[in-house]
Amino acid sequence: MAGRVDVFKIQRLKNGVIALSGRMEKEHIVELERLLEAEPAGSRMVLDLKNLTLAGQSEIEFFAECEERGVTLVNCAPYIREWINNQRKGMQSDDEF
Repeated sequence: MAGRVDVFKIQRLKNGVIALSGRMEKEHIVELERLLEAEPAGSRMVLDLKNLTLAGQSEIEFFAECEERGVTLVNCAPYIREWINNQRKGMQSDDEF
């Protein structure tokens, strides 16, 4: 039986919402950054993580930075939210030194 492959997809929805699905890897960050930067200044930007199946440390750092810049994360799995929160705490600790 063949293993399941989670292809990463970025889907631009209405009202500044970008839906992510599948397995996100480090190389996808560049493409997502480009999309976020293309949004008009002052626009409401939302990343919908409902169908995101896997993310690693680089992606979690990226999501934490997105929130710092005002991007809203919605439908975030509890383990991803906890990881982002822990990442943010680590970033704050690093800033103190």
